[in-house]
Amino acid sequence: MTEVVAAARYRPARRLGPLGWGSLAVAALVVAPVLVVVSNVFLPSATTWSHLLSTVLPEYVWNTAILVIIVAAGVMSIGVLSAWLATAYRFPGQQVLEWALILPLAVPAYVMAYAYTDWLQFTGPVQSALRELTGWRAREYWFPEIRSLYGAGAMLAFALYPYVYLLARNAFLEQSRTAVEAGRLLGYSAWGSFWRVALPLARPGIVAGTALALMETLADFGTVSYFAVQTFTTGIYHAWLSLGDSVAAGQLATCLLAFVLIVLALERIQRGGARYATQRKPTPPHRLRGWRAAVAFLLCAAPVLFGFLLPAGILLELALTDPDARLGARLYALIANSFTLAGVAAVVAVGVAILLAYAGRMTKSPVVPIANRVAALGYAVPGTVLAVGILVPLGTLDNALADWIHARLGVKTGLLLTGSIFALVYACLVRFLAVAFQTTEAGLARVTPAMDDAARSLGLSPSRTLARVHVPMVWGSVLTAGLLVFVDVMKELPMTFAMRPFNFDTLAVEAYNLTKDERLAEAAIPSLVIVAIGLLPLVVLSRQIAGSRRRGAP
Repeated sequence: MTEVVAAARYRPARRLGPLGWGSLAVAALVVAPVLVVVSNVFLPSATTWSHLLSTVLPEYVWNTAILVIIVAAGVMSIGVLSAWLATAYRFPGQQVLEWALILPLAVPAYVMAYAYTDWLQFTGPVQSALRELTGWRAREYWFPEIRSLYGAGAMLAFALYPYVYLLARNAFLEQSRTAVEAGRLLGYSAWGSFWRVALPLARPGIVAGTALALMETLADFGTVSYFAVQTFTTGIYHAWLSLGDSVAAGQLATCLLAFVLIVLALERIQRGGARYATQRKPTPPHRLRGWRAAVAFLLCAAPVLFGFLLPAGILLELALTDPDARLGARLYALIANSFTLAGVAAVVAVGVAILLAYAGRMTKSPVVPIANRVAALGYAVPGTVLAVGILVPLGTLDNALADWIHARLGVKTGLLLTGSIFALVYACLVRFLAVAFQTTEAGLARVTPAMDDAARSLGLSPSRTLARVHVPMVWGSVLTAGLLVFVDVMKELPMTFAMRPFNFDTLAVEAYNLTKDERLAEAAIPSLVIVAIGLLPLVVLSRQIAGSRRRGAP
């Protein structure tokens, strides 16, 4: 029997084969929009580019850079401090806060901006209460302006710090007890050990989480647009939709892409060639009592309060008390549109992710892993860049196809691809394929190669092995990948806003349009639906966090 299995042992092919060529095709589809955007650098842009260069481009650069700095400082300070307190100490409420600290991921930054604007504006409850208590009138006191560059930075920091928290938390849990004990032997206090030992060891995770948050910051459109902050994302839409110059929009998108590449390069430089490997023998948490426990609780509870509970509560209060916030047939149509788009995109992304992950498993050609990594780079490309890179060539192709059909058949078809759900699903696939691929690949990697050998010995082809053996075994990872893509597409605003078909609004687009018209109460319900759906993957993630703490307990 051993000889039969050994003879039937399947050795992955070194030639590409259908799976390898499929990986290359997907990588080409991901790279194509980026190449289209970059190619605009070499095209003339009439007078628009020179006008932008002499007027608003310096403001775009300055505001984008300052926003990146504010968000980086915010997510690192909140994420690292809360991760250290939640892992290194025990205090009342710690076990709840340990998973609750990820809840702000369910609230898109633009939804948070809508809620805080209603709460902090001149006619809102905070300033109204302040005037009642002090007797002040308008212009007799100073109050921070939420609709500003710094307000946008605060919203993004509260919405995105969980990226740093999750990776820093994992890094702290992985650290060996011996490293901390060595710091204590050198005379460091508890905080001295944190600054001198734990923090340097966790640097790769912190930097990676910060890079993810900054890429989301550069891709943000809803928050900065609503707060009237001029950044590259708002500039792209202005050049494209208001000025009608797709070339200038592509050139601005190339500048934005350069910002993304700088962030990725800085992350790589910070990581360098260092390796931070430790034996998994976690340090037992230190129990806090008295005022120290109260301070730790407040520091960990504040991000949850300001990043999730308060904005969700504000939206809920608006939905329940304001007569303008009501359910109706349009809301159900918006939910149906959102679910349709997110469902189709999730199914397509998971299917392509399975193809890529299986190709990497079954093909030994070095080209396939490279193609898979290229296909996963779409997550680093802002939605505005993808919108420009997809719609511009699709528009050219559509016009040429319509002219050809009219010349040959005498039928005026109009635009067939541009402004269709096909183009929007394609953009979502490019943007969120990395989420599905990484989750699916991780699940597939846990399947022992012996299962491939057994399937081949029974005469199963690679495709039948995938369908009958691998997919059932990694079904949990497949469902998780689909859920993550589904929620990401539900929250996506820039691509959906620019590329949606005619009369095909989603919850995100509706909330943005209503708040742009200062109809905050009416925007409360679609915003709440987005938040509620965003909670779904966080339930799974919170269970994993609780399980990892139990597994890591000494």
